Amino acid sequence: MGFPFILSIIVFAPLLGLLLLTLVAKTKEKTIKTVAILSTLPSLFLSIYLIISSKMGVELVSYSGKLSWMQFGNPEVFGKLYSIDYELGVDGFSLTLLLLTALLSTLAAFASFQIKAGWKGYYMLFLLLEVGMLGVFAAENLVLFFIFFEVTLVATFFLIGKWGLYEKERTAFSLLIYNGIGSAILLVVIMVLFAKTGTANIEALMSILSADDGTVFSSKEKTGLLLALFIAFGIKLPIWPFHSWMVKVHAEAPAAIVMLHAGVLLKIGAYGLIHFGLGFFPNQFQSLTLWLAILGVINLLYGAFLALSQQELRKILAYSSISHMGIVLIGLAALNEAGIQGAMFQVVSHGLIAALFFYLIGIFYERYQSSSMDDLNGLAKTMPIASGFLLVAGLASLGLPGMSGFVAEFLVFLGLFQEWPVLAVIACLGIILTAVYILRAVLGITFGQQEKVKRVRDMTSLEIWPAIILLLCIVGIGVYPDIIGSTLKSIIIGLGG
Repeated sequence: MGFPFILSIIVFAPLLGLLLLTLVAKTKEKTIKTVAILSTLPSLFLSIYLIISSKMGVELVSYSGKLSWMQFGNPEVFGKLYSIDYELGVDGFSLTLLLLTALLSTLAAFASFQIKAGWKGYYMLFLLLEVGMLGVFAAENLVLFFIFFEVTLVATFFLIGKWGLYEKERTAFSLLIYNGIGSAILLVVIMVLFAKTGTANIEALMSILSADDGTVFSSKEKTGLLLALFIAFGIKLPIWPFHSWMVKVHAEAPAAIVMLHAGVLLKIGAYGLIHFGLGFFPNQFQSLTLWLAILGVINLLYGAFLALSQQELRKILAYSSISHMGIVLIGLAALNEAGIQGAMFQVVSHGLIAALFFYLIGIFYERYQSSSMDDLNGLAKTMPIASGFLLVAGLASLGLPGMSGFVAEFLVFLGLFQEWPVLAVIACLGIILTAVYILRAVLGITFGQQEKVKRVRDMTSLEIWPAIILLLCIVGIGVYPDIIGSTLKSIIIGLGG
């Protein structure tokens, strides 16, 4: 297995842009923004190339590779030689998330034009965040995965703490504390796995842990490790009751960063549950599916009920994200082909829809200095184009047929009805509530009455294109799900579906 050349370029191309920005004067706003945007493009184009290659029959394993990194330990003393390699590789799910990350990073770089000061520092941290996100989905080694995982946390902390809104420092530390606890738990699991097996390679660990002979880990130990992973990634997702930090981030972070946070960073939690929780411990995962389904229904209903009572659009979407992540959980709890594939669809679909919502919120905030429903009432009179995009995003979020959200929710509930019909009936209430709070927010903002309408300019031609790209992706997946469906389906059997 040779060096993972293409994947390395995808992951580290933004790092080259970061280095170039160190040579640019901090007052050169146009140059800084140009370099930053161009630095996101190689990852995007090469991710598209890998997707097209996989559709044409090229095996994704051919792009995997490794390089010897570090070795330690005396076999005569410890019984084995411990080694950690630089290993990158993708499967159908991680490649889809790699493309999602690259696409949203490019669009968020455009959305970041609304940052008023400190452009150089902002974009350097932005590109570092992209490296971390891309690395998480390309890492084939748990140690490497953890390093990239921590890079995303550090970069996000500073981006929110420096360029956030009114309570930015408090929000940044809330993010750090909650996710720091999750990271600590994840590190313990990685250390235990590495110490007992002598490898951090994800594929090798799947092979070792799939054996139920008790030679490496007993069934109880595996259940304990799975629960630890569930907490670590559950904080990231987030799962109730570990959700309060995420609401603050959605409300206080710059809109462009929330595009990435809601669109990608939350999805690391889902990716970890699927790739490691289900991938490493399929038998133990099966024994916990009822509790997972119950938590998923709680997430779905809790988020929907709280979204109904909010007047701030950012908070409505924050609780909406909690609710929609409940759909991911109940899809995994079904543990059948429809449920698991639906959960994967939901991860991608929600990433696109949430990114479109927060892209629009950034535009609204730039015009009105607010994202409150009270201040945005009657938006159709002053910003008809933006209102149109907001309406379509709302329809996609509530699962209108022909949109990506419908495909995801249909598959998830199909899988849930096969396994837990009573819980599925209860969960359907969440879908009804979703329609209520989405239509309340979107129609209230678009067609609500204001005594005095503030005249502002509508979306410019430069601002329209990112929204069009996101909308095309949402409709494309909804009309022709096999665009990503065949890629996702190819790994379900290996995950125990």
